[in-house]
Parts: sequence; structure tokens; C-alpha cells
Amino acid sequence: MADNLDDTIRENAAGPAKVSGDAGSVEQHPLGDQLEVAKSLAAKEAVKKKHRGLRFNRFCPPDAT
Repeated sequence: MADNLDDTIRENAAGPAKVSGDAGSVEQHPLGDQLEVAKSLAAKEAVKKKHRGLRFNRFCPPDAT
């Protein structure tokens, strides 16, 4: 899903923001809004992971045992 979203954002950024023709006109969402959606979806995916991006380790010096 993330790959498709990244590809879509890249395509939208490369294309025009507004197009008019005989059949009508089309306007895309601003690139900033698209990036905010991508960040939000990435954050939701990160929350689903077991460790949620945080890992806690205990460091002990070798002679402290």
C-alpha cells in the first residue's frame, strides 16, 4: 500500500495541478495535503507494529555483575 501511495504522490507532483479541457476541468489536491496524508498513513502503520519504534535495552559494564 505504501508503495502505491508513494508512486501516486510522485505522479501527482510531476503532473499539472489543474487541467481544463472541452469536457471540463480537473484539479488535484495540493501536494502539501498529499504529503500530510502520507505521513498520517505511515504513522498508523508504525503504531500497528509490536515495538512501535521503541526498544529498551539495559547496558551493564562487564565488571558490574
